[in-house]
Amino acid sequence: MHHGGPEGVELAVQVARTAAFLPGVEAVVAPPHLAIVPVLQECREVARQLGRPPIGVAAQNVHPEPKGAFTGEVSAPMLHDVGCEWVIVGHSERRAYFGETNELVRKKTEAALDAGLTPIVCVGETLEERERGRTLDVVLAMVDAVRLPLARGGVIAYEPVWAIGTGQVATPQDAEQVHAAIRERLGPDVGQRTRILYGGSVKADNAPELLSQANIDGALVGGASLTIDAFAPILRAAQTLSER
Repeated sequence: MHHGGPEGVELAVQVARTAAFLPGVEAVVAPPHLAIVPVLQECREVARQLGRPPIGVAAQNVHPEPKGAFTGEVSAPMLHDVGCEWVIVGHSERRAYFGETNELVRKKTEAALDAGLTPIVCVGETLEERERGRTLDVVLAMVDAVRLPLARGGVIAYEPVWAIGTGQVATPQDAEQVHAAIRERLGPDVGQRTRILYGGSVKADNAPELLSQANIDGALVGGASLTIDAFAPILRAAQTLSER
């Protein structure tokens, strides 16, 4: 819940201008709902001026029903109609603060796919679950809930809850272990074509090693995405790795 007005549009334009010259990187920004339309418009204009493909734009949440008496909610068809292509589903904050269950996340994932959106499905364990040795039990249960709909397309983001905004980061080896387990759980076909992102205090100094792991395909960036000075080095690190 940051940068919902003109400052959000300006940040997205800065990301679009930076990403335009990094052909090995696919960048997606996820502004608050109020900023989605102007961000889409301005980023398309940047792409037109530079002769480059536009960056992707995601919503941060979506309602599972396509329409109805759900005052204050936003549906997947509405997002698609304004030009949105992506949507984050099941973020740890949604699960923790708004009681989203694995079943609800599955319904939102299906709703996104039905409307032509690409879901970015978030999974991850709490510190308590990690300390009890339940990381894979928890994460793979979340994956199981969306495994069938993800056969139609989508992205998974592994975000250990204990690492979000805390400065703590899973070691590249620990993150890789979980990513590999997720890919295996998805099965040989879906697993190979599903991108799996890592999220959790990703910054310029740790992005290169995290992104160099075999099963980490990208990053879901939180606090470091709030300024272009913090985010651009992560984009450049991804570009460098794409050239290897």
